[in-house]
Amino acid sequence: MRRRLLIQVMAIAALPLFVAPAFTAGEGGGGGGGGDQTPKCKKGEVWDKKKQKCVTPKYGMLDDDNIYEAGHDLAMAGRYDEAIAVLSLAANKQDPRILNYLGYSHRHSGRITVGLGYYEEALRINPDYTLVREYLGEAHLQIGDLAGAREQLNEIEKRTGKGSREYGMLAEQIDHFLRS
Repeated sequence: MRRRLLIQVMAIAALPLFVAPAFTAGEGGGGGGGGDQTPKCKKGEVWDKKKQKCVTPKYGMLDDDNIYEAGHDLAMAGRYDEAIAVLSLAANKQDPRILNYLGYSHRHSGRITVGLGYYEEALRINPDYTLVREYLGEAHLQIGDLAGAREQLNEIEKRTGKGSREYGMLAEQIDHFLRS
């Protein structure tokens, strides 16, 4: 409990360092991303979807959807530590979307084992979340576990078929791994 409070306080203190990226990269999962775009906010602000404006974030003022959006955008912009700080503020610590991008951000920050734990937790909650499976497969490739990556590819195929974006992306990563 004390550790969680310390992390939250540190994340809140770091929030003014954040800048929301210009555009939402998209969650994937069967489409062209829709056209939702997050406006670029000035330094120290994040986009509040409910208020439809940039706001200075304060603990408890943003709902989990806004926290997810801001964390996702930061992760897609390569700002992994900032994404982790924002995503850690979510009230629902069991939201698979939040867990997925915590895993993604940790993995891309070089903390692959930590990322694997977040991915596994997200899949424990929602085994059909194929984007997590894609990222988990990529993490397995990062540690040289081709069998683990193929297992995730097979799970994606069972759920969405070979035509899904997640299947194609992971299949491409496996192919690249085999060629290198």
